[in-house]
Amino acid sequence: MKILVRDIPPRAAWALEQAGVHPLLARLYAARGVLGKDELDDGLARLLPPSGMKGTQEAAVLLADAIAAGQKLCVVADYDCDGATACAVAVRGLRLLGAQHVNYIVPDRVVDGYGLTAPIAQRVKDSGADILITVDNGIASVDGVARANALGLKVLVTDHHLPGSQLPDAAVIVNPNQPECGFESKSIAGVGVMFYVLLALRAEMRNRGLFTAQNQPKLDALLPLVALGTVADVVRLDANNRRLVAQGLRRVRAGALPCGIASLFTAAARQHRVATTFDFGFALGPRINAAGRLSDMTLGIECLLTDDGARADELARTLDGINRERREIEGDMREQAMLIAESLFDEGDEPPPAICVFDPDFHEGVVGIVASRIKDKLHRPTFVFAASQAPGKEHELKGSGRSIPGFHLRDALDLVAKRHPGVLLRFGGHAMAAGCTVGEEHIELFEQAMSQVAQEWLDTATLARRIHTDGPLLPEYRRPELVDTLHHEVWGQGFAPPLFSEELEVVSQRLVGEKHLALKLKHQGQPVDGIWFGRTEPLPQRVVLAFRLDADEWQGARRVRFLVEAAEV
Repeated sequence: MKILVRDIPPRAAWALEQAGVHPLLARLYAARGVLGKDELDDGLARLLPPSGMKGTQEAAVLLADAIAAGQKLCVVADYDCDGATACAVAVRGLRLLGAQHVNYIVPDRVVDGYGLTAPIAQRVKDSGADILITVDNGIASVDGVARANALGLKVLVTDHHLPGSQLPDAAVIVNPNQPECGFESKSIAGVGVMFYVLLALRAEMRNRGLFTAQNQPKLDALLPLVALGTVADVVRLDANNRRLVAQGLRRVRAGALPCGIASLFTAAARQHRVATTFDFGFALGPRINAAGRLSDMTLGIECLLTDDGARADELARTLDGINRERREIEGDMREQAMLIAESLFDEGDEPPPAICVFDPDFHEGVVGIVASRIKDKLHRPTFVFAASQAPGKEHELKGSGRSIPGFHLRDALDLVAKRHPGVLLRFGGHAMAAGCTVGEEHIELFEQAMSQVAQEWLDTATLARRIHTDGPLLPEYRRPELVDTLHHEVWGQGFAPPLFSEELEVVSQRLVGEKHLALKLKHQGQPVDGIWFGRTEPLPQRVVLAFRLDADEWQGARRVRFLVEAAEV
């Protein structure tokens, strides 16, 4: 592992400090590309305007006309946390804005597959709907939209995924990644796109004289859901996404949150009054995602939609139980998948340029998580496949992939599809995460084709494992209250949480729980506790470590400890 230190532009750090930003935060922000304090203004007024996103005005007119005519609206959701929160935002927001008839349908991961399919369009029609609204899906649903059109439905696609070569023939498409959309935040999540559609709809209703600026419904009540979906979907936290997340966190901490989110905090043994992005990404998000992976995402959506506290508690406990089951399945699968992956190369050799793993006993609901774990350990683009459980599709394998920086996974799948027509039955996704379906008879050809692309695209520098850090930590910043300050800020994908690095003395080390390394360290001559979760190999007496800051309580006193993430070797 090579530990690198981020460059800190001195002029930007100085400007931030002069503007009143804490010196440590000024340094961290400058290293992440923040040039001035105005970029740290997370006020709602600083959000990019909805008018900048192509299709929002047309969507607003379509929805305002439908609401005025008393038409029935049906939301077609997706079965991950972004899709669930986007669905909850759509249903809650449309009802706030006067829609009397709003329901939703969420596809089943196993039976229906991903997105708006022709059978889903039929189900929407059978429900009596007039308008079909997709959230976090639809940009690739050419056949599904065509079927909906043939059934007389009007389709509004809201999505953020990268479009393919052909766009669906929807009445309106709102997606910042569609051609000719100038919206600056291309990394906005699906829930953010739907929130923007609602902002545009409210503005259209104001223009029609239905509301005034004074009596219009307050859509900011939806921001905790927007923040949760944005963090859980691991989209890049650009300035606009950071504002959405900061606004949502502010409301959660103040107790202004849907009771379902409050119940999820309780089920996860977390405190919403000191909520962090970490809570969204690693406590709440996985519990909602578990429903879509192993059960029915309706459970997750209902938890986010209910205003009945007792019902929310019940659903949150159910989701927590499903998540525990998910962790057990994932643990077993991860061990088996890692054995298969490591059998692909001899001990001491480098792994192949891309990893492809399949076992007939794998569960398709957790292939993405397992792919992520293998990718983290071997630092290679990784696909994990499971046999489809859908009736009549037993010979199809459903795969989920995770990538490393410098290898665009969806583009790689596109190239495989062009070179080997017929191998990929379906595919889609982003640069760092993608999914695909192949026939069981083509799995070896897929593995060879993906490895070939990886061999062509990946060079030695990209394959070398690196970690970027913020350099040494001054001893005066090793204080619990500063840890709280850092945790309070918005960190995440593309705006990495603080990670420090320097040479430390290892005074003592011991294994705890058989799989974690508990450390006594010396930092700038002062003793400090450390722990390296998941590490069992001992460390040398002096070593360069990369570590995060945490505060724990012992005998009534709060102390800083270092959470070690890497050692330079």
